[in-house]
Amino acid sequence: MKIWGQIPQILGIYDKNKTTAKVDKTSGVVPKKDVISISDQGKDFQAALKAAKEAPDIRVDKVEEIKQKMQADKYEVSGSDVADKVIDSILGRKL
Repeated sequence: MKIWGQIPQILGIYDKNKTTAKVDKTSGVVPKKDVISISDQGKDFQAALKAAKEAPDIRVDKVEEIKQKMQADKYEVSGSDVADKVIDSILGRKL
């Protein structure tokens, strides 16, 4: 079926939908700032991490105690303790 006579009327419908109004001014649009909040648990974790980083890697009091025992020939370690530590280190276990 051919509709030759009504094509301009049909195309006229599509032209009516093309009209848009220009926006002169936008009002009431206020940009918002991003906000970051850290939970109490996160703050506790930060404090613990900071304390751990500030703590010395070597416990000087323990080192001095063992050093004094070694110099006085009073430092003794049992062979089974040494063997246990070697085996644990090989197997990857931590005590």
